[in-house]
Amino acid sequence: MDTSETSETEDFPDFSKGQDGLLPAIAQDVETGEVLMLAYMNRESYEETLRVGRAVYFSRSRGKLWRKGEESGNVQEVDSVYFDCDRDTLLLKVRQIGGAACHRGYRSCFYRRKTPEGLEVVGERVFDPKEVYRK
Repeated sequence: MDTSETSETEDFPDFSKGQDGLLPAIAQDVETGEVLMLAYMNRESYEETLRVGRAVYFSRSRGKLWRKGEESGNVQEVDSVYFDCDRDTLLLKVRQIGGAACHRGYRSCFYRRKTPEGLEVVGERVFDPKEVYRK
């Protein structure tokens, strides 16, 4: 591995570039390459992800850490973490445990495709969110 471009300050994402310290984080299936979801991470969620080996994001709507699968059981085991050349976007290669990354019950959050006729559902629902997210 060529580390000639890497300095100590460059081996960590630059959370100062994100709005409110949040950087976009893409979750991708390590085996198939399928893009599962996009979420956000702050420094704390990033560090916890590295420490525990499971995806931890920051929920903008709840204003707190979101340990993926804490309610649904659909956790993401992290295989590897990448960040882009500007250090302001993260890519997590994960193993999706439980079959679905999407809170609407689909394997991927990208289960709809735009067509000239409108949106076409191209994914299959893995679970019923009404059953999983009873509150």
